[in-house]
Amino acid sequence: MGDSTVTTLQEGREQAAPRSVTDAPEQAEQAEQAEQAEQAEKGCLQRLRTPRRPRFWFEILLIAVSYWTYSLIRNAVPEQKAQAFRNADWIWKVEHHLGIAVEDTVNHAVNSVTWLIVGMNYYYATLHFVVTLGVLVWLYRSHPGRYAATRLVLFSTTAVALVGYYFYPLAPPRLMTSENFIDTVLVHQTWGSMASGDLKNMSNQYAAMPSMHIGWSLWCGLTIFALASVPWVRVLGLLYPTLTLVVIVATANHFWLDAVGGMLCLAFGYTVARTWYGALPHALPQQVAGGDGARRLEPVKV
Repeated sequence: MGDSTVTTLQEGREQAAPRSVTDAPEQAEQAEQAEQAEQAEKGCLQRLRTPRRPRFWFEILLIAVSYWTYSLIRNAVPEQKAQAFRNADWIWKVEHHLGIAVEDTVNHAVNSVTWLIVGMNYYYATLHFVVTLGVLVWLYRSHPGRYAATRLVLFSTTAVALVGYYFYPLAPPRLMTSENFIDTVLVHQTWGSMASGDLKNMSNQYAAMPSMHIGWSLWCGLTIFALASVPWVRVLGLLYPTLTLVVIVATANHFWLDAVGGMLCLAFGYTVARTWYGALPHALPQQVAGGDGARRLEPVKV
């Protein structure tokens, strides 16, 4: 019985040996193919994460489609009126508890100066778009290597804001009839808000949290401050979101805490860009070589 066992083992080894020799080239080939696929995937990912010169036609199309999609989704969010007013009452109570519930005081004080509040109404309606597009154009022309990363911050900030609009409907102060807020657009008959007057049916009135007026203006301000070379322009960059904060409160379109929500969304946007590109936008190269951006230049210190 012992001899038969030894014979069986020897036969098994003899039969296994040829299979292992035969399988070795196949295994090596499979390993090589897997390695090549992995390298190709890494190469593709690296190309996507490498700063490149933006294409004008693509950026125009991307911005137009993105804003259209953002507006469509924002306005498609169900207007949960009852919940929006409950959330507004809760925010107002929290601000009272924190000692920062002075929006009504600011609203009435600025409303008493007609030329000032009318100017703020138009500021609220126009600069939100004009300045943001202006900064994008400036980045495209002067900082092409940083354009995509900075644009990613803006897009990520806006995308996460949609989540806030859906899960936390919030009525702006001007709609709180139980409080003494003034809708400055209605009172002064100015075209100053898509959520007032005849335009109110074109926009979701209960998408106040987070404030993208703050998210976008702070994005503009930080970008200008980080990349501009002229000192007074850098100062203007910081003043812009500060003035925007005053405007959104004075016109009773937002609470202070809406601005905090906008800042948190912007922080998320910067985190996405930092994760994807491995650096904050201002630390990336100012210029890129060639049209495809295949070779990166050394970062320019700002």
